[in-house]
Amino acid sequence: MDIRAVIAAVTPAYLLVAIGAWLRKVEWLTHEADESLLRVVVNVMTPCLILENVMGNESLRRPGNVLLPPVMGFLGAAWGVWLAGRVVRWSGVRTEAERRTFVATAGFQNYGYAALPLVTLLFPRETTGVLFLHNLGVDVALWTLGLVTFGHASWREWRKLANPPLLAVVAGVVLNLAGVRFPGFLGSAVHMLGVGCFPLGLVLIGATLLETTPQLRTAGGWRVMGAACGARCVLAPVLMVLAARWLPAPVELKRVLVVQAAMPAAVFPIVMARHYGGDVLTSVRVVMATSALGFVTIPFWVRLGSWVVAGVSGVPMGAGVP
Repeated sequence: MDIRAVIAAVTPAYLLVAIGAWLRKVEWLTHEADESLLRVVVNVMTPCLILENVMGNESLRRPGNVLLPPVMGFLGAAWGVWLAGRVVRWSGVRTEAERRTFVATAGFQNYGYAALPLVTLLFPRETTGVLFLHNLGVDVALWTLGLVTFGHASWREWRKLANPPLLAVVAGVVLNLAGVRFPGFLGSAVHMLGVGCFPLGLVLIGATLLETTPQLRTAGGWRVMGAACGARCVLAPVLMVLAARWLPAPVELKRVLVVQAAMPAAVFPIVMARHYGGDVLTSVRVVMATSALGFVTIPFWVRLGSWVVAGVSGVPMGAGVP
């Protein structure tokens, strides 16, 4: 895979983050506006994005596609959270909020902002459809394991897990199986709100990054970033690549798993850290460090993963994984 293709696929996301930082610098996006906008992103736009991708999805009515990709998405995220929980002891974090935020941020790969354009660019549209199914499982993990890790809820307090994004996942799957579709005007409104989820979320993340960047080099910061890179960019991909190699799955899911294995830390936990009382600086450190290293590790893991899964050296990514 050409590194230029990776840069072309992920650059728009980084550009939106930069725009958010600029908007905060010129004070067009004020700190006071963050909380209300965060609520809109989490409670309105994210559920709309989920519903749009689930309802009316014919492939989600096939038993194999309904079960395996989401299960692998959930298990991959659970593996990342477990691994980050083992590595956090070497990160140098001191408070409970910092520890929880490190695990929640380093535990989840960037399954949307970077993975979607990369899969779209490299593979046929069938693989992109499987990516959405896989991401359904990661979404469930994010709004269950992620919230528990942040300390927002415990498994015994299951009512707190009934948040809008997770409810949208469950409702979308049920309605899709029942063949229910949005009326034209309602579907258009849901589409417009869903499309705005990632851009607004990235802009808010950019604004947060501008405020916290000067603190990244404070004492202990390098340890946090080093531990995050080790967990997310070095250790976590190993099991996912091996799963792609040995899992009896269609070629499209194998491609998705290889790309997911290569991803840096997800950026949305920065929003969650703000929304659910985590340590934003720790989350920013994890995301910035793994994203910067990702320019090197993404093509490395995709190339290596393709070779391991295919069992043949030099298989071009565009040819897929047999």
